[in-house]
Amino acid sequence: MFAADVVVSGAGPAGWAAARACAARGLRTALVAPRPFAPWPATYGMWLDEAPLLPPGAGYVVARARVVAGGSRWLDREYAVLDNASVRAALAHPAVEVRTGRLVDGAVELTGGGTVEAPVVIDATGARARGGVEQTAFGFRVPAEVAAPLVGPGEAVFMDWRQPLPGPPTFLYAIPLPDGRVLLEETSLARRPGLPFADLRSRLLARLAAHGIDPGDAEVERVRFPLDLGPPAEMPASRARAWCPSPTRSRGAPLMPVYRSGVAGSGVARGLWTSSGREWRVVPFGAAAGLVHPATGYSIADSVRLAPLVAEAIASGGARAARRVVWSPEARAVHRLRRAGLRALLALGPGRTEELFSLFFALPANRQRAYLSGREDLAGTVAAMAGLFRVAPWGLRRVLAFGR
Repeated sequence: MFAADVVVSGAGPAGWAAARACAARGLRTALVAPRPFAPWPATYGMWLDEAPLLPPGAGYVVARARVVAGGSRWLDREYAVLDNASVRAALAHPAVEVRTGRLVDGAVELTGGGTVEAPVVIDATGARARGGVEQTAFGFRVPAEVAAPLVGPGEAVFMDWRQPLPGPPTFLYAIPLPDGRVLLEETSLARRPGLPFADLRSRLLARLAAHGIDPGDAEVERVRFPLDLGPPAEMPASRARAWCPSPTRSRGAPLMPVYRSGVAGSGVARGLWTSSGREWRVVPFGAAAGLVHPATGYSIADSVRLAPLVAEAIASGGARAARRVVWSPEARAVHRLRRAGLRALLALGPGRTEELFSLFFALPANRQRAYLSGREDLAGTVAAMAGLFRVAPWGLRRVLAFGR
């Protein structure tokens, strides 16, 4: 048995960020995952103005980004594509005890036997909901010279909404990779259920063929994750006071979170507390906490930004305090508005989707930034949505207002 103040379950960017922050705060921290040092297979990006959130040593490649929607325009924000190996190395902390294991029925079990005991567990195992609104993508990682007809050196295509074939709307996402290659990816932004990979592959090949590009036997990337995620419900304060002691008052207490299935966005259920209340030692984090932006699918920058705040909250107030940091009242209000935007997006016809993004990216840069990155900026989010509504034609306004 290994005792800690905090156990982090999950070894993706959110898990490593949380473990680093907790160890830096002085908490005895363990990170547990089936393959804690396995390479991250996904390609991660963030806006360049968010990159200072990363620890020293984290590498990324910078690109000037443009959008094609009702014409082509360069964005006022540069884009950063993360170098996964250097980011994970930068997120490592010498005080973090890394173990191989997994969560089983809410208990942390180590490979080869044994358990980890701690008063708080951070669930950073990702979003596991399926069958709802999903973002899916299929892409090829090709040499830069092969991608040149679509994207030049130091450039990124954030969205190209020109449709290569009839059917559900998709866009091209083309970004430089840290190894010198370029990812050319056909993305279905939001659909219930997600657009199949075979359809995306056909659309991408048609788009590339129109530009004289043959990907050949290039490495493939597939993406699928749920978008319409909500924050886990909070336990009533009266029960939380009784069952959620801080780690300083219950050091070495047994870890007994209880998991239930069937809730979008997390292995932790909305109605997750039982008569014992002990499962509220779990702090969902990253995609497991529903941090995925409903309009973009991004969550890395928010996870890295929140990690030190979560660690501080655990040190001073335990799991319940940490959950309130992850989902503050402002964040909940902004997320409700973003999900309303997602419902409108789902109701749009193919032609209207391109029109919507043409209008959005014509908004002032501060409005775009507030909607895309201001997770707790309620005023900025409202201003962005109101600005979009003002410039939209009446048919589009109806969909924005009523989601149909």
